[in-house]
Order: sequence, then structure tokens, then C-alpha cells
Amino acid sequence: MSKLLKSFLAGLIKTGSIEIETANGYKFTIGDGSGSRLGLRFNDMSAVFQLMADPELQFGELYMDGRIEVTKGTLFDVLMLSAANLWQPGGSRWLRLVERARSALCRLTLPNGLLRARRNVAHHYDFDAAFYRKFLDSGLQYSCAYFEREGQNLENAQLAKKRHIAAKLLIEPGHSVLDIGCGFGGMANYLARFCGASVTGVTLSQTQLGVARSGAVEFGLSGATDFRFSDYRTLEGRFDRIVSVGMFEHVGLAHYDMFFWKVAQLLDEDGIALIHTIGRADGPWPTNPWVAKHIFPGGYMPALSEIMPSIERTGLFVTDVEILRLHYAETLKAWHEWFQARRAEIEASRGARFCRMWELYLAGCECAFRREGFVVFQIQLSKKLETVPVTRDYIGHIEAYLRKRDAIGANLRLAGE
Repeated sequence: MSKLLKSFLAGLIKTGSIEIETANGYKFTIGDGSGSRLGLRFNDMSAVFQLMADPELQFGELYMDGRIEVTKGTLFDVLMLSAANLWQPGGSRWLRLVERARSALCRLTLPNGLLRARRNVAHHYDFDAAFYRKFLDSGLQYSCAYFEREGQNLENAQLAKKRHIAAKLLIEPGHSVLDIGCGFGGMANYLARFCGASVTGVTLSQTQLGVARSGAVEFGLSGATDFRFSDYRTLEGRFDRIVSVGMFEHVGLAHYDMFFWKVAQLLDEDGIALIHTIGRADGPWPTNPWVAKHIFPGGYMPALSEIMPSIERTGLFVTDVEILRLHYAETLKAWHEWFQARRAEIEASRGARFCRMWELYLAGCECAFRREGFVVFQIQLSKKLETVPVTRDYIGHIEAYLRKRDAIGANLRLAGE
């Protein structure tokens, strides 16, 4: 069995260096010897069979259960080495065949109806908010930050993200704004507080809803914000602006036409919408099976080629597309560092298996944004070509104006303090 494992892994890992130890004490090294020496140990022999059967799913499950452990280097180092070998040109043909089969199957998955959507959201987001406060910024932004310069801290980068999106929306005092998937309310409260907007935020997470409403009360924004437990498909009315940050990943591939049709229905004739979503720069690909099972059931990160046809069918115009490269990698790195700093507290309340699951999630996602073609798309939409200025200069001008306003009122602090 150990020799079979050696042959299997040697076929996957061609560059780098990783020492493997099995439960019976057999050790071997795979790779070409370059780079830092990393190490993995299998703590029972049956784990070997499981890994070989489906590496993408089983590595995560075995790591969660403590049946595989990292003995040299870090988990992130191991994941980066794997990504450098498995998903680059010339990588494992067998794994690519498996993923193509998954890609075909994902288009046959069950529709993301109202009940399923609520269950999927509750699976990930309806922890006690105190858990998220341990590793997110003070505004509880659970989406990609916007790093304006190297070395910028996460707190300021998340504020910059809100400012950047607000600038693209060209919000004026009194505008009505719909925030689809409002999270913990940080974006909506920013638009109400610093842009003078009247904001309706919708979420399918009871935990997020409670935090969003509390934040509005704290900042004296109860009259300017209306947070609801609601699915976007049930909404009626018209809005001057529509924003959605980190929610489109949960819409479901089969529902893209419905989503953009609803945006078009809800958006005023002179309105602007901004969709901020994780996506793939290298074309359609199925969701990692471990992530789909344990982290984001129903989640899917689309390629632009999957998004654009649905937009075109609604009659909406794409007025701007920006691709944020590596911003989410830096965001995840900061989350992971803060998570590790509070790990003892989290393990005391949720257990070691939960911590290993979240460590793998955070480290694996950072790896995906550094090596596997993941990016963030910001897609600006309107119903008229002339709604948005013909050059992008306005974004910087509005950001400069907002920077003066939010620098005074944001009351920045380190997460957890």
C-alpha cells in the first residue's frame, strides 16, 4: 500500500519537495527536491485509500479529522505546492478529467429555490456573530477588501472597498439603494452614513440581520436603513441604485437569468447597479467538492463568460468591469492570521475539528486566489449608456471626497478590540 501511495503521489507532484510518512512508519520523498522541504503524515492506513480515491474531497476531510497532519512547513505551504503541480499547465490529466466530469454534473444540480437558498446561507453564516468578530475587521466585512497600496492594513482596506464601490455607484443624497445580500450591514450603513442614501438591505441570515440592525442603531441610521430577512426574488419597487457584494456566488448557475432580470426590474431607468463577486479568470470550473460540502453548499464561482449572456438577455448595459487580482488573497491572509491568533479561544468553544476545517478553508482560499485563477469581478450596470460618465476619472474624484468624510467618522480600530 505504501509503495502504491508513493507511485500515485509521485505522479501528481513533480516540482518541489515533500516528505510523506505513513502510519506504519514508511517514509519517502516526492518532487524534484527544489524549494523548502515539506512534510505530511498519514495517521492511519485507510486514509491512504481515501486520498487516492478523490484527492480534492478527501484531503480536506482527512485533515479535518486529524488523519492527515502537516509535519514540516505549514498547511498553506503544502496547498501552494499542490496547486503549483496540479492546476498548472502540464498538471495531472486524471484530476482534470475528474473535474470536467464534476463540471458537467454541476449543471444538473438541484435548483436553488427559496427554501434551499435559506438553508445554504444558514449553514455558513448563522454562527454566533462573536465568532466572526474574532477574525474580521471592526465593520465585519466578510468579503474582499480593496488594498490601495502595499502594506495597507485590513481595517483600512475594507473601508477603501466600501469607498470604491460607493464611488462607482455615483450616489447622491436622497438616493434609494438596494443592497442584495447585505451581510452584517457594513456596506449599507456606509452608504447611508457617508453618502446620505436611504438603504434597504436584504439577507437570508438571521445572525447577519441582527448585527446589521444593531449597527444602524449604533450609528443613528435607523431612519435611513431598512434591513429585512428577505430573498431578492420576492422584492418589489424601484431603486436608484442597486449593490450586491459577495452574494452572487450563492445565486446558483441556473438562476443567473432570474437574478439579472430582477435587477433590471428593480432598477430605476436612470439607475446604476454594481455586482461584486468572486469569479474565475480561467474559464468555467466546478466548485471544489470539499468547499461545496463543508463550507458553501450551493456556492459557485462563475467565469465572465457565464455571467455576461444573462446580463445581455435583460437589456442592461455593462458600463464598467474591474478585475481585482490578489486583493482577496491578501484579505484571506489577514483573516487567517487573526484566526490563528485567536485559535485557542475558538477551539475552546467549537473544538479542534472545527478549527482545522476553518484553517483549511482560509488557507485553501488564499491559495486559490494566488495560484488557481480566482479573482473578484466588479461589474457596473445601467439601463442607459449615458448614465455613467464616459471616462473613469470620476471614481478617483469621488473616492477623494469620501476619504475626507469617512476618515473623520469611521472610528477605526483593530478587529477584536
